[in-house]
Amino acid sequence: MIKYFRSIKQRDPAARHFLQILLVYPGVHIMIFYRIARIFYILKLKLIAQIIMYIGRMITKIEIHPGARIGKRLFIDHGAGVVIGETAIIGDDVTIYHGVTLGGVGESRCKRHPTIGNNVIIGAGAKVLGNIVIGNNVKIGANAVVLNDVPDNTTVVGIPAKPINKNV
Repeated sequence: MIKYFRSIKQRDPAARHFLQILLVYPGVHIMIFYRIARIFYILKLKLIAQIIMYIGRMITKIEIHPGARIGKRLFIDHGAGVVIGETAIIGDDVTIYHGVTLGGVGESRCKRHPTIGNNVIIGAGAKVLGNIVIGNNVKIGANAVVLNDVPDNTTVVGIPAKPINKNV
């Protein structure tokens, strides 16, 4: 848990101390709900998992399906309006800003949400849609709409999102 708080403090200049992060960061609160709900989801107690996440959503305004697979140290900054779908996979040390959707396309029951690599930053209002892969060390600009795979070390912006450079 200390590593998690340390990682948030490094990524958020407004974070002054661990107690502040624990008490007033909704992204931290929803991750606590998610980690508990995920256990019930894995145990096939899906209704209990969904109820836990519903309560978390009512408190934080962040919606994460308990079926999503989330790596270590996800930081959801500000958080309101974030939606993470059932088959989304998120790597380690990802930062997501408010209003982001990791959404599905279509009605199939197979993998329909994005896979996000490690060390990714997803700007406010961005929409990452479909069974696509976002590589490691990617930056997605605010309000971008990402509909295709993004290779490692790339920054994408716009609607639809297009690469603007390779990160160095």
